[in-house]
Amino acid sequence: MLNDIILRKLITEHDLVTEYIDLDKQLQPSGFDLSLESVEAYLGGGAVDFSNRERVIADTRTIEPDSDGWINLEKGVYKVVYNEVVKMPLNVAAIARTRSTLLRNGAEVGTAVWDPGYEGRSSSMLTVHNPHGLRLKKDARVAQLIFFETGDVEKGYSGVYQKERM
Repeated sequence: MLNDIILRKLITEHDLVTEYIDLDKQLQPSGFDLSLESVEAYLGGGAVDFSNRERVIADTRTIEPDSDGWINLEKGVYKVVYNEVVKMPLNVAAIARTRSTLLRNGAEVGTAVWDPGYEGRSSSMLTVHNPHGLRLKKDARVAQLIFFETGDVEKGYSGVYQKERM
């Protein structure tokens, strides 16, 4: 696992993470906090197959915040989009975990792996379990990326999500 000293250098000298709000606040001893750009509601179903030839990504619509920047969410499943753009070197991978404050409020972020070579502004699944809902403010820190050194890979990520939302 990469620590804050190594991460700060990778962020400031190699653009590991850009478009963040406050490096000193978001950089943690063992990771980096991702902040909320937007929340999207699902409008329909998707489809997943082995080869991705029949893959369908569910349509979504952005939920607009109120005049004070709050997004009011009922119990359910949503897509969250992050402010930050991540540019993974070929020797680093990352996973994200839900920040504890979100968990304590009855919600969690479901994530996949940030592969070596991936570059983009990611999204994840947000599940609000709390029957009373959840209020999220624009730019709230919702997940923490934890980075691991992998050793150089032969070929970096080259899937359909490469350079997403850039």
